[in-house]
Amino acid sequence: MTGTTPDWVLREEQLSHGAHWSGVLRRGTTLRIIALQAGANLSVTFFNYEQPLERYNMADTLKAQHTAFLRKGNVCYSDMGRVMCSLTEDTCGWHDTLCGLSDAALVRDLYGETSFQRQRNDYYKNGADSLLTELGKHGLGARDLSATVNLFSKVVVDDAGALEFVGDNSKSGDFVDLRFEMHALVVASSCQHPLDPEPQYRPRNLHLIAWRSGPAPRNDMCRNLCPENQRGFYNTEVLYR
Repeated sequence: MTGTTPDWVLREEQLSHGAHWSGVLRRGTTLRIIALQAGANLSVTFFNYEQPLERYNMADTLKAQHTAFLRKGNVCYSDMGRVMCSLTEDTCGWHDTLCGLSDAALVRDLYGETSFQRQRNDYYKNGADSLLTELGKHGLGARDLSATVNLFSKVVVDDAGALEFVGDNSKSGDFVDLRFEMHALVVASSCQHPLDPEPQYRPRNLHLIAWRSGPAPRNDMCRNLCPENQRGFYNTEVLYR
């Protein structure tokens, strides 16, 4: 792993066995997500912590930056045209935005049926129910479950228009840094990508580190990626003047 973090951090978390997590990341905070095993996936979405009706918008994120996936230099937009967070460092190079989450039926069909009552914490989790559990902790529910970014996962479209999972996209030690440009509620699941062809239920482990990095400077790479991002940063910064 390359890149640097400060000697002190605001918080650290480890996600294992398909764990889910949520937390509030303030403006000017960077969250580093580290893949501890090859083939990791973290499905994540974002809400304005102060007004959660504003949340991550996949369509605006992609069309504003003329892309179908995220990498270093890209940002995540809200449905109000504001920049929620920026990808300031990235050793992976491709993060899926199209495929969403696994659900209980898919996991049961792929890996078999389990239950908490029988397997306890080893039961097979799915992305949708994991995010619903975290959303409920913040007064949100099923109607708030929307698009996610699947960090560390790569999906391409073949000549016939079918989605194809690329299995060697990430390796152990890969990381991505998300710098938050507004106070955000972050909701995440470490369950496997819904198109992961792995024949066994095997969510990979991840490590999260957050520190105070400060907001984007004027010469910031993400701000200046395209004119649309410059406008998005302006719309965000109006909130904090």
